[in-house]
Amino acid sequence: MADQNEAGRLKQETALQKLLRRPEIGSFTVMLIIIVALSFASEGKSFNALGLKNNIAIIAQYGIIATGAAVLMIAGEFDLSIGSMIGFAGMAMSMMLKWGLPFGMGEATPFTAFIFTLAMTLIFGWLIGTVVVRSGLSSFIVTLAFLFFLRGVTEVSFRLINKSTQISGLPDYKEESWFANLLGGDVFGWFYDLWFMLGGNLNRKGAQWVDGFDARFLWWLIISAVAYFILSRTQFGNWIFATGDNKEAARANGVPVNRVKVTLFMFTAFCATMFAACQVFDTNTSDAAKGNLMELFAIAIAVVGGTLMTGGFGSIIGVVFGAITVGLVANAVFFIPAIDGAWFRVFLGAILLAAVFANERIRKRITGGI
Repeated sequence: MADQNEAGRLKQETALQKLLRRPEIGSFTVMLIIIVALSFASEGKSFNALGLKNNIAIIAQYGIIATGAAVLMIAGEFDLSIGSMIGFAGMAMSMMLKWGLPFGMGEATPFTAFIFTLAMTLIFGWLIGTVVVRSGLSSFIVTLAFLFFLRGVTEVSFRLINKSTQISGLPDYKEESWFANLLGGDVFGWFYDLWFMLGGNLNRKGAQWVDGFDARFLWWLIISAVAYFILSRTQFGNWIFATGDNKEAARANGVPVNRVKVTLFMFTAFCATMFAACQVFDTNTSDAAKGNLMELFAIAIAVVGGTLMTGGFGSIIGVVFGAITVGLVANAVFFIPAIDGAWFRVFLGAILLAAVFANERIRKRITGGI
């Protein structure tokens, strides 16, 4: 009997050790603490019907771009152009919707404007990746250059064509276009319908308060699920980890390192375009300043979620937890007016530094200190 108890204890310890080795364990713990603290501090307002919708909207925005950044970081590269790509994509879509397709191809629909924009951003992603792999230059420097280039192109184009750095008052395409509604409408309405049927989700007049989550929530779930599947279930996922861990060894074992990296730069461009499209069709506006500093938030969330700055190690589930944590804290100022918004940056800086140390310790436990 004593031997059985000892065996059971060792088995439990082994399971606990496996759990502690998970790259997302730190972000999950912090997320739980933030959820509990925010629930008490806001007296539940942050998680009522409208609070939940608003929180999820911010979280999903961060999550979309952080997923792209994390997968690229696992492969050992950075993309500082994500924020500028968001501004460029939003500008391109809104200007086509207002002034028509390029080269005199006629009036733009939400679908054609998106496709033209996606083609341009994917080309930029391909170009960035190609410059990085062909030149051997640091992706930090190359993407920093494209950060300035894309931001400049966006502002110049707005001023030359639109005479302003903003476009507002676009028609509400959601009312007439299934595609615009798919990107900027509401999703999971059944959740709020059920909440209303159970006696919640009521406004002061007793009517249903909220009809659904922002569509960006659905796209975040889809992008995260696809990224998780690729990383954990496919050969390409193995190539990504191998590339970030040791690209020369990976290349010697037949991994197409350059193709992997270029593809992932294109993926970050895709994520930035989805971010921009959801914003444009939700608000019917665009601004040259959109996406400003979002590349830093994306990288920070990836690190908080357990992704190593040096590559070869990371978790999409951890990125989900990191996006929830950062999104909740970023939005906390709206539910707790006594909090100065600047404290969000203090929190983000502190948790980012802590995450770097925690991730390195987890990596050493997994690799045996290598």
